[in-house]
Amino acid sequence: MERSGRAGWRAWAGLGLLALPTVLLGVDVTALYLVGPSLSEELDPTSTETLWIMDAYGFFIAGFLITMGALGDRIGRRRLLMIGVAAFGVASVFAAFAPSALWLIAARALLGVAGATLMPSTLSLISNMFGDARQRALAIGVWATMFALGMAAGPIVGGALVAAFWWGAVFLVAVPVAVLVLIGAPVLLPEYRSPAGRPDLVSVGLSLAAMLPGVYAIKHAAAYGIDGQAVAAALVGVGAAVAFVRRQLRLSEPLLDMKLFGGRAFSAALSVLLVGLAGYGGVMFLVTQYLQLVEGQSPTTAGLWMGPPALAMLVGAIGAPIVAGRVSPGVVMAATLALSLSGYVSLALAGTDSKAHVIAGFALVYLGLGVISALGTDIVVGAAPAEKSGSAAALSETVQELGIAAGVALLGSLTTVIYRSRAEAPAGLSREAADAYGDGLAGAASLGEQVSAGALAHARNAFTSGLNTAAVVAGIAVAGAALACFTMLRHLRPLGDAGREAEPVASALGGPAQERH
Repeated sequence: MERSGRAGWRAWAGLGLLALPTVLLGVDVTALYLVGPSLSEELDPTSTETLWIMDAYGFFIAGFLITMGALGDRIGRRRLLMIGVAAFGVASVFAAFAPSALWLIAARALLGVAGATLMPSTLSLISNMFGDARQRALAIGVWATMFALGMAAGPIVGGALVAAFWWGAVFLVAVPVAVLVLIGAPVLLPEYRSPAGRPDLVSVGLSLAAMLPGVYAIKHAAAYGIDGQAVAAALVGVGAAVAFVRRQLRLSEPLLDMKLFGGRAFSAALSVLLVGLAGYGGVMFLVTQYLQLVEGQSPTTAGLWMGPPALAMLVGAIGAPIVAGRVSPGVVMAATLALSLSGYVSLALAGTDSKAHVIAGFALVYLGLGVISALGTDIVVGAAPAEKSGSAAALSETVQELGIAAGVALLGSLTTVIYRSRAEAPAGLSREAADAYGDGLAGAASLGEQVSAGALAHARNAFTSGLNTAAVVAGIAVAGAALACFTMLRHLRPLGDAGREAEPVASALGGPAQERH
């Protein structure tokens, strides 16, 4: 069915409703950044348990996205959204009143599984609700912005709630949101499901076997470096991924239709999202450390400094679909990524007293992120036929989750290598203190009066050198993404152009091509 026609007030009201769980998902990613000390004092987790408390949420979201996207296509996207948001609310209560670290880890894992139902459901419902290409791109821009704003607001919200109540209050924010969505969804959101049968359980298992070890390998490498455990997990993930792809090619009703990748725009947009999110994820990880460890900002103040970049992303995500109504989306993405390169240059030239330059540079990075998140996601979802939009949305989100995780692992590891090569521990320290100093800037800063001001300044310089190099590497990758946009996506006509040629992927799947391409 060709999706056409402009959306009315009900669709825009539905978008407002969908924004609630989208913001909530973003908040839950980063809200624990300021909860750590209070949580640790009460639950006394080990270092490994602390890592899993932080990572279990994103780990299980990434692992279950493809499965949940395909499930929504089959049982109904609104139904899956309501099931997921109810589960999210219940799991949030379990997390808020967790009596132990292991209980909290389990609750965070359940939150991740529930979150994996929400992300593709919200995005695919937007695709169904907005048939007009320009309106759909604008709606997806709003959706992408809400998630990023939730991530930016997470530390601020977490800090405020911990100060006023206790660490568990961070999770209880989800309860009123879940209630509102459950009340409003039957009224404002349409239902859509594919006529396909039940998901292939073997494919579900292979999908999880591919994603979970793969994401674990990336996160483990980011925390501990590349070791035997990371390599083994990566090999298991790759082997399962190969088996998954081979099975999908044989099935008449695959969990993930590999023919989606036959469209040039679809594959190119996914690649750009992967590279762009990797650069953003790694740089954000380093910039937040820079503000706190180099500039000496408190976590709350550092979160507030993220306001200008968040505003830049808002401008990009909302403005890009408007500009793309007159100019090819591929050209808009290429031009904005080229502009964002000046942000990476600013980060590459930053010193230890360059807070304004770092924030300005990161704002330009965020501007590019807003544009590619809005237009790239729209290209991916719009290239798929209606009955596959849930799977396409899940694939888009999976790629972005993997991009962020890979960026943190790769650029974080690169910065650590450069730090360790330049930060020589001062004489007179105990072996334990010297190891902490040489491990990273956080370790050096934790030594307090054990190190002189000059030694701490030396550590800050070493970290900033790592940030500079990471920005150069990320900038080169983003330059390649900009070139890919221009060469592989410039054929796309402006949004809403009735004369545009259809992308062949939809017809290759046996369905009608959509107006999007």
